[in-house]
Amino acid sequence: MRHLSRTLLATLLATGTLASAVACSSGGGSATGSGTAKASTYTFWDPYPQFDAGSAWAKLVASCGTQAGVTVKRTGMDTTDLGNKALLAAQQGNAPDVMLVDNPVVSTLVQAGILNKTSDLGLDTSAIQANIIGAGTVDGSAYGIPIGANTLALYYNKNVLKAAGVDPTAIKDWASLTAALNKVKAAGKKGITFSAIGTEEGSFQFLPWFWGAGGDLTKLNNANGAAALSLWKGWVSDGLAPNDVLSNTQTTSWQEFATGQYAFGENGTWQLANADKAGFPYGVISIPAQNGGAAPAPTGGEFVTVPVQKDSSRYDTTKKIVTCLTSSANLLSTDTTLSYIAPTSAVQTQQVAANAELKPWVTAVAAAKGRTSGGLGTKYPVISEQMWTAVQSALSGGKSPQAALDAAQTAVANHQG
Repeated sequence: MRHLSRTLLATLLATGTLASAVACSSGGGSATGSGTAKASTYTFWDPYPQFDAGSAWAKLVASCGTQAGVTVKRTGMDTTDLGNKALLAAQQGNAPDVMLVDNPVVSTLVQAGILNKTSDLGLDTSAIQANIIGAGTVDGSAYGIPIGANTLALYYNKNVLKAAGVDPTAIKDWASLTAALNKVKAAGKKGITFSAIGTEEGSFQFLPWFWGAGGDLTKLNNANGAAALSLWKGWVSDGLAPNDVLSNTQTTSWQEFATGQYAFGENGTWQLANADKAGFPYGVISIPAQNGGAAPAPTGGEFVTVPVQKDSSRYDTTKKIVTCLTSSANLLSTDTTLSYIAPTSAVQTQQVAANAELKPWVTAVAAAKGRTSGGLGTKYPVISEQMWTAVQSALSGGKSPQAALDAAQTAVANHQG
């Protein structure tokens, strides 16, 4: 295993996606003990602390261990905390056997020398959609298998739009969306809510607008990117979006939309179950690009990865666990439970057959872009942090959209040296 340099470790821990701010349950590392106990216990980390031992997810993980003839010791922790602990555990030679990580983190862990190539383990990824597996591919090699994918769209409240005289099918671009928001405001309701918080969630939600204007992550301050930030700034300044988008997570933004007072809420596939419980009729449309058509939205979702182990004999059993977790039957079950879109067309077809509401999301996922794609890899976390910083600065009135993005681009350039 390639050792993780202290410089690299410090750099990665300093970036927004991996800087831990919350202490969560500690990771287990590789199995402790000796002899048979060690050989029969495999460790598994995931970013789902909300699922306890009695959840369907935890039971699936345990059953995949049983089928492989071992006991799986599962530890769920916050996404950010998991990234930090993964880097530290690898440096100490104590990485878990299997690890489920947010897709932008894959390239960071690859650069640190932590993950095995799926091809080296004999794991088949040929059925995975190219844009989905691309988020976990570095220099042409995949380093994990996606458990599922999600992306963003606009939920809308049918009652609010009807009362304001807005036809959602007429919303094709930024101009028609802004016109709709103004009609809603004039009718006494609220426009749109989203998350512009100073974390990866803020960048994730800004990207469809940034990309929808033709923005380039390697040139944050070009005119296209500035147009996207000016759009958001204009909405907040004109009262079409609330000031609290600056502190909204995607969860709190959804809670605002669920009050029934907002026309639109930018959110993801994972809110479908909550949408059905909202108490009002809703619909879903693609996030429009500046001049028409659907904007590319970022691909969300996690990858099942296999960290490098000192004892390579463990890989045979690890492969069985991974293969079980990513089988078509289990992907269908898992992705339905997590409100993910499956990463293969065969399972997507089964999902849509069972729930027609997933059809627009399958289409959206097929058009989505990986945040680390285009060769960005480990450059993305640095770019993203400066992007969300610029969004915060512009929406709070600290700087103009152009000045905020100029500062962001300068900071990225200085960091990259």
